[in-house]
Amino acid sequence: MKSRLNCYFDPKLADQLTAFALRQGVHRSQLVEAAVTSFLSPDALDRREAAFVRRLDRLSRQMERIERDLTIAIEVQALFVRFWLSASPPIPAAQQDAAKAQGASRYQGFIETLGRRLQRGDSLVREISREITPEHYGRAGPPTGSGDDTGEDAARANADMTGKEGVHVEP
Repeated sequence: MKSRLNCYFDPKLADQLTAFALRQGVHRSQLVEAAVTSFLSPDALDRREAAFVRRLDRLSRQMERIERDLTIAIEVQALFVRFWLSASPPIPAAQQDAAKAQGASRYQGFIETLGRRLQRGDSLVREISREITPEHYGRAGPPTGSGDDTGEDAARANADMTGKEGVHVEP
């Protein structure tokens, strides 16, 4: 035998309960009983805790990837700056205007190349991963001819750099 309880609900909640009961083809009291049973059951807390643990694990993995990617980005930038500072000779005052114009042109090319890579979803981290562990990507060596213009961008950047004093570019 079941005990009778009188409960008061907010009118919107009562309407939602009625609509859901009609869609499910059950009585409202059955839905309320199932909800209270679920809320009071000892394994409900365990299920919620397990869900939180899964979410926290996922967030931890995401944070680890972000930290790894940030470390790589910082190291890439540091190596570039170190190389640039050691390989770039000072520019004589007479050539500084031409050098600034050339720098602005190169920067514009860099921004355009970066924009294309970002639109395609290219990532330096993925590119490095493919080069370091090609067996995980089903091919040997760096990606070539895959429909992107990464090689084309590199060739364009190399062409900009060749012939510049103090800069050595491998073909």
